[in-house]
Amino acid sequence: MARNSEKAMTKLARFYKMKMEEGTGKGEKRPYLASDCHDLKKAETWRRELISDISKKISQIQNPGLGEFRIRDLNDEINKLIRVKYHWERRLRELGGPGYRFRGACKMDRTGVCVPGTENTGGYRYFGAAKDLPGVRELFETEPPPPPRRTRGELMRFVDADYYGYRDDDDGLLIPLEKEAELKAVKAAVEAWKQQQLTGTSQSMDTEDDSIQADLDELEGELDEVMPLTEPLQKFVAHVPDIPSQEDVQASILQAKKMELLKQYASEEMILQAEESRQILGYSK
Repeated sequence: MARNSEKAMTKLARFYKMKMEEGTGKGEKRPYLASDCHDLKKAETWRRELISDISKKISQIQNPGLGEFRIRDLNDEINKLIRVKYHWERRLRELGGPGYRFRGACKMDRTGVCVPGTENTGGYRYFGAAKDLPGVRELFETEPPPPPRRTRGELMRFVDADYYGYRDDDDGLLIPLEKEAELKAVKAAVEAWKQQQLTGTSQSMDTEDDSIQADLDELEGELDEVMPLTEPLQKFVAHVPDIPSQEDVQASILQAKKMELLKQYASEEMILQAEESRQILGYSK
């Protein structure tokens, strides 16, 4: 028994198919230029055929396993068919048909993504797996926004005496480091002078040996008076008034309560007498 594909290829089957397509125009080949079509009904048929082809290719391009070259070819074919569809829609408008282009892009066209900045110019679109191709993914990556710029007033809030270095010596760390560096520099200069004396490069130094040696002894004596490095560093100097201790605070509170009770239960004369007797006895409070 013959298969269905073999039955479709018989002369009778092909003749019957040709007769059935005569009235619908499906058997005709689509004109290369849309301007060559002068029949509104045929133009509608060609547009529907283009939409069907575009839909099939969009379904095919969703498969990332087709390979990079096949996906690029499919994406190019889809963009070409979309441009042809726009030409036929314009021709339909010229023949008195509906204005498809003025209704906005169809849902099928919106599945493609344009490069940022070319959305309103009918630019090249990427469909399906073409969006993830090498070199395409980078086109849609958006740069992070720049950090907000600070105003002059915000910057001036962080400018204080520490910014200008006025309180660098208050922590007691800089002075010992300066003395240490000074001590090392002086010792290095003394050692260099002694080495120069031993080599005897100059005859005039012998006449001044006694005076220079005396100066060196005096300088070494002054260096010995410099604070040794083994001593602990100075504590931080706080430029604030003396803070009362916990005992002082409790004593002041107690005295305030006593004065409040005296004002309630004693007259002014009794308070003055108590103050005088307290002064005579030598009590400060």
